Amino acid sequence: MNRSVLISGCSGGGKSTLLQELAARGHAVVEEPGRRIVKQELEGDGAALPWVDMVAFARRAIEMAIADHAAAPEQSSWTFFDRGLIDAAAALQHLTGEPVLEKLSAAHRYHQRIFLTPPWPEIYATDPERRHGFDEAVAEYDRLAAIYPTLGYDVVMLPKIAVADRADFILDYLSRGTRQQ
Repeated sequence: MNRSVLISGCSGGGKSTLLQELAARGHAVVEEPGRRIVKQELEGDGAALPWVDMVAFARRAIEMAIADHAAAPEQSSWTFFDRGLIDAAAALQHLTGEPVLEKLSAAHRYHQRIFLTPPWPEIYATDPERRHGFDEAVAEYDRLAAIYPTLGYDVVMLPKIAVADRADFILDYLSRGTRQQ
């Protein structure tokens, strides 16, 4: 069974905080490629930043997400990804029209159920790695919410509840799905 679980959705919707909670509970987690790229670029020449060259940024995120996916441990417990390959490929395809999404998705599958964080304006905030506004975050969310089902994923919307309750929701949901298989 594929135990690589993708958590995607709206920027500023609580994904990173949720991953921290899951890590604190002993689960393997993979930080969002985009945030790692921005940190690296801000320390260097800054050429592949989303506000400088979004296409270069998306291509780097795809490369990093493929490496992350390949490096995910084959284990009996879950590995949770903060965004991943689908998000990066969707961004590149949206920007360039280059048909990469379906091919990459087929070659690098995540668990059948993916979890989406909805737009949550009450907790949305910009920071050095997230400079875009809430409207841009919602537009990206809308694209992703439409794309995942077309790629054969079962989308589970995360409720707007406390982070510990969100982690319980995901773990309970995955546990129920495992027993049904």
